[in-house]
Amino acid sequence: MKALSRVTWQYAAIALLAVTAAAFGLLRPQLGATASSSNKKLSATDRVKKNPPPSLFTDAEITPIGKQADAQRKKADTLFAQWEKAHGTTRDDKAFATWAALQVPAPPTAKERTAELRQVQQLARTRTAAGRKAATWLELNGKKDIWKLYLHDQRELTPAPRGKAEKAELKSALKLAKAISDQVAARDRQPAPFVMDPTLRPEKHIKPGAKGPYSYPSSHASRSAAAVTFLGVLSPRRAGDYRWMQAEVLYSRLYMAGHVTGDLTAGTLLGDLIGDYELAISGH
Repeated sequence: MKALSRVTWQYAAIALLAVTAAAFGLLRPQLGATASSSNKKLSATDRVKKNPPPSLFTDAEITPIGKQADAQRKKADTLFAQWEKAHGTTRDDKAFATWAALQVPAPPTAKERTAELRQVQQLARTRTAAGRKAATWLELNGKKDIWKLYLHDQRELTPAPRGKAEKAELKSALKLAKAISDQVAARDRQPAPFVMDPTLRPEKHIKPGAKGPYSYPSSHASRSAAAVTFLGVLSPRRAGDYRWMQAEVLYSRLYMAGHVTGDLTAGTLLGDLIGDYELAISGH
């Protein structure tokens, strides 16, 4: 991904999170304890305050999956233009969800998925303690909290009514991304890599013969892409920072065998569609 090859973007993204975090006393030198169930009652800011970011993955590690995610952008724009032509910009989440689910490509063949599994197995052999720490933090916070924290930073510079509306719009996009990705995963029933090879995540205690959890498409990928598409239009100058963080989240899912590459690209395409939809109906 051309954007991710610029190391300065990585430092800019870290700086952005640091400024936001510092305002709330978020940054500490090491990863905090895993968030407890009580965190469900806390805001995204508070959850990150309790569990601040460790050192994340390098540009060299995340660039390949970042390039593959970027390739979905044009496909999504072309597809969404068809939806918008037929339906306009009126909100109809039920109809859109049905349509968007049909745009997700058919899952890979057994042969293709086995080849992708080998890639994940090879990556698993390179794991380090620092990598596990980074992946754990990204898995926990990459669903919603990172993106809410980015938007919080943007809202500091916008009128309160506008900021409140954008907060609701991002929440809607993230919710829709999870709902549709879960729907497609239940339909296509593609087992996660750690189900196909339980040695990849022994702590998951997968029973012999288990079929799920299912991982196609990736919910992390769909939510990240929806957020990046939406936030990038609100603040174009920071779009590179958002794509960098998106690639971090995606790579973490490969690193800990939550997904194979095809899960992530399918989820990204879906999320890009959802981001386009939320932007169109909200008038951005």
